[in-house]
Amino acid sequence: MGVNVRKLAWDTLCRCEKAGQYSNLATDAVLKKNQLPDVDRALLTALVYGTIERQTTLDFWIDSLSQKPPEAEIRVLLRLGLYQLAFLDRVPDHAAVNETVALAPRRASGFVNAVLRSFLRAGKQIPPPDQTTDPVGFLSVTGAVCRPLAAKMIALFGIDRAAAILSATLQKNDTCLRYNPLKVDFLTFKNALCAAGYNPVPIGKTGFRLSGAAPIGKLPGFSEGWFFVQDEASQRCVSALEAKPGMTILDVCACPGSKSFGAAIDMKNQGRVLSFDLHASKLSLVENGAARLGISILSVAERDARKPLPELEDKADRVICDVPCSGFGVLAKKPDLRLKSPETSVGLPQIQAAILARSATFLRPGGRLVYSTCTIFPEENEGVVDPFLAEHPDFVLLEKQTLYPDTNGTDGFFYAVIERKT
Repeated sequence: MGVNVRKLAWDTLCRCEKAGQYSNLATDAVLKKNQLPDVDRALLTALVYGTIERQTTLDFWIDSLSQKPPEAEIRVLLRLGLYQLAFLDRVPDHAAVNETVALAPRRASGFVNAVLRSFLRAGKQIPPPDQTTDPVGFLSVTGAVCRPLAAKMIALFGIDRAAAILSATLQKNDTCLRYNPLKVDFLTFKNALCAAGYNPVPIGKTGFRLSGAAPIGKLPGFSEGWFFVQDEASQRCVSALEAKPGMTILDVCACPGSKSFGAAIDMKNQGRVLSFDLHASKLSLVENGAARLGISILSVAERDARKPLPELEDKADRVICDVPCSGFGVLAKKPDLRLKSPETSVGLPQIQAAILARSATFLRPGGRLVYSTCTIFPEENEGVVDPFLAEHPDFVLLEKQTLYPDTNGTDGFFYAVIERKT
């Protein structure tokens, strides 16, 4: 008998719920332990990520359809079943119901069956809270985020714009690739993608966008180092750096390395890229990525970006300052963040400001620093950059931009280009 993918998904979701494990780590562990065919791997990933992504909505439906709150594991099972009914078109309704009920322990099978069939009788339409009387509840359910995050979004953007942003994060997540001219030319890579059945849409002159989630390791040219994964917003950020051959560039929070790679490629693999990160365990990702891409000018080191490095002061032509952030701009890629309260990130701006101030000491006169985050919350963006500029008159702002999922079709992202005066 083959592996029951839905049982694996239920177990994985319960593990995420009980132990607070991130969905990507929990799913990766299950995939490594079980040798599943590609179709089952894809289904497992879709079930786990999708159920967590829509958890707030699914819980509202469960509570609306139940006379009493289900126990924790049964709630997780109901989420899994309702997710299949509402959001997985390729799973027939009868199969979703029957297989979910089959997983339930005997004491709960009737309850699970009743909730799922009530959802079908309701036409899969459970009215959300009223937008006028309970805007936070409305946005939480329709945008699939926890109430504190919904409240923050409304306070910043208003209900209509907040709804548009969150709706965009629930759309199909495309794959963005930065091509590597050290290994392949633009047209050759594009033709290879087309020959493999993809419809690559150019991202300026630096890469391509593929519709949906692509199997990265199986794309043409992966092992040859023709490309690496980098969202369009991040590609724009690296372009704003204007890295040139022969420069010395510091990437102070480098992992997983895409900005370091992009800078090295723009430098035509001539010069020096120093890629630092606080976590030594992650540096192998950068080293291995650089080796695959044929980048020889990059070196890595474990460093706390807030600490001084006297030997590098005034030495860098460019500094990449991609600081740790709340990540609320990448909800489409990290479903767990939809359940995270913004209150857990209140201490980040202080850390970000310390990293920016330290990073600026490495910049030579006339040099350029790019500060970036993957969040759309201003306290981590302008709230860090503007005070820095006010306190450091020898630095000037060249460009500042916030990118949004709804209007730009990218991750939520912020970058500011800062130059040290000569």
